[in-house]
Amino acid sequence: MSEELLDLTAEEVYDENQIQVLEGLEAVRMRPGMYIGSTSARGLHHLVYEIVDNSIDEALAGYCTHIEVTLEPDNVVCVRDNGRGIPVGIHPQMGIPTLEVVLTVLHAGGKFGGQGYKFSGGLHGVGSSVVNALSEWLEATVYDGENRYFMKFARGKTISPMRAAPCVHETGTTIRFKADDQIFETVEYDYEILENRLQEQAFLNGGVKITLRDERDPDDDVREAVMHYEGGIKQFVQYLNRNKTPLHPEPIYVEGTRDDSTAAVAMQYTDGYNENLLSFANNIHTPEGGTHETGFKTALTRVLNDYARKVGLLKESEKNLSGDDVREGLTAVISVKLREAQFEGQTKTKLGNSDIRTLVETMLNEKLTIFFEENPAVAKSILEKAQTAARAREAARKAREMTRRKSALESGSLPGKLADCQERDPRLTEIYIVEGDSAGGSAKEGRDRRYQAILPLWGKMLNVEKARVDKVYGNDKLTPMITAFGAGFGEDFDPSKLRYGKIILMADADVDGSHIRTLLLTFFFRYMRPLIEKGHVYIAQPPLFKNTKGKTVRYTYSEQEQLAVLAEMGQGVDIQRYKGLGEMDPEQLWETTMNPENRTLLQVTLEDASMADEIFTLLMGEKVEPRREFIQKNAKYVTNLDI
Repeated sequence: MSEELLDLTAEEVYDENQIQVLEGLEAVRMRPGMYIGSTSARGLHHLVYEIVDNSIDEALAGYCTHIEVTLEPDNVVCVRDNGRGIPVGIHPQMGIPTLEVVLTVLHAGGKFGGQGYKFSGGLHGVGSSVVNALSEWLEATVYDGENRYFMKFARGKTISPMRAAPCVHETGTTIRFKADDQIFETVEYDYEILENRLQEQAFLNGGVKITLRDERDPDDDVREAVMHYEGGIKQFVQYLNRNKTPLHPEPIYVEGTRDDSTAAVAMQYTDGYNENLLSFANNIHTPEGGTHETGFKTALTRVLNDYARKVGLLKESEKNLSGDDVREGLTAVISVKLREAQFEGQTKTKLGNSDIRTLVETMLNEKLTIFFEENPAVAKSILEKAQTAARAREAARKAREMTRRKSALESGSLPGKLADCQERDPRLTEIYIVEGDSAGGSAKEGRDRRYQAILPLWGKMLNVEKARVDKVYGNDKLTPMITAFGAGFGEDFDPSKLRYGKIILMADADVDGSHIRTLLLTFFFRYMRPLIEKGHVYIAQPPLFKNTKGKTVRYTYSEQEQLAVLAEMGQGVDIQRYKGLGEMDPEQLWETTMNPENRTLLQVTLEDASMADEIFTLLMGEKVEPRREFIQKNAKYVTNLDI
């Protein structure tokens, strides 16, 4: 045996002593991200969703009609339902109350092939115990119509064994918990985030009433939202289209069943150009789609083409309408319920059950055909829009081919105004999209030319929210940017060809600058969405003030920060207020806004595609009144308005 092997320290030995067994819920506390995704604010809110999902499962089973979620002082959450109540009898395998099993044992629940639930979402039966593990404390109260049962836990461990007291005529479960600040980065809940998610659940489970109350601030009035939609997903579509102009007044609604599965589709066309398709399986949002979406798209395209040929709107010589054509301006919600949902990947973002495709496709083929035959005026308006979209798409195809040929002839030539960088590895490069030639000049002089590229923009940019794809091709304000990125756009967009890892929007901190940023973000969202999804887009934060006192220079980036710095620096401070990037010399721009060691960048993320779609429609769409209402409602939150 060599001396090296003989000289192993105790820490380097790998034997039975190194095999760690995590008992109970210790594994959850050690690796919370495996169970709730992250310990950020997103993971914190997920705790609430898990408890609510259990109540929703009771509603799906037909036993719960009202769910109440209350945000109490000190960041305590209370979720109460009027379902059957978690079973409390002694568990035959574990020998302890079933309530304790559900809250302390992973993978314990009524959703594993038993008859407890026909349909269920949640974390496959681990939700309640995970919430318990990640809470500083959790209290469970169960009402079974005869008694009230109570238990309390601390960080997943039982501290108050189950006790009972008489309580007649009431059933349901109440869970109160306080998230553990040893686990989470923040324990402060966002009312709007919870309201949006709970509203979604109320739409998907028509008839169930969900109440959200915010009682955290005793000095403020209690904030409350009552969500109760008898119309279900039909009302959901109307809500999604509330800032758009529908082509037909009522959404189309069809539903069907097969064996133990059900499918429902609500859809309505608008005069817009963008598709908004939301799909759900057992109330779980599936942003990556899956078999239910595939079945829907296939059937919709077939039914519309067949009907168009039947009534003579499509001649024999004409090509079929494409899927993109028939979905232009469409808002649709697809909701399927099935006993054994198979999701691809840990994140449950794509449904994989093949029989669901057959159910959705067959149901839509049959019932949508009947609807169009009974409502020819609606069918005609939809088909005329699809045909207009087809013509625009053909014009866009020709423009795209011309663009490709031109690019090939020019053999990779870049825009004349682009000051490119020397580095070619996109993992190391970044491009600043700068408003105006003046700021562009300062940025070009101040940059680090090894890895920073500068592209100045000028003139009024196209609002793509109000334009079809054919108007985007050849647009002289967008083409230089598309060419500089090198990845195409729309159907041709290929993130692997992107020339820069960071795309940084650098505009003045005023109304015009905000407008330019919004126009650019709208274009990225509609035609280069993977840029945002993959985290390539950033917003630069130039300073508002430069404060000089003697040899001390301090930059501030908001009015609030400026007041704090002035209080700290005291009398005799020379204050320079920047009205725009063009007022800063190259050194100042580099020092404050472009130097990676000093700068602040805001990364643009896409947490919720449907909410983002709604905001872009609201801010950049045709309807003025909803935009005015939005501005009036949110004006009080503006902290930095340059008038």
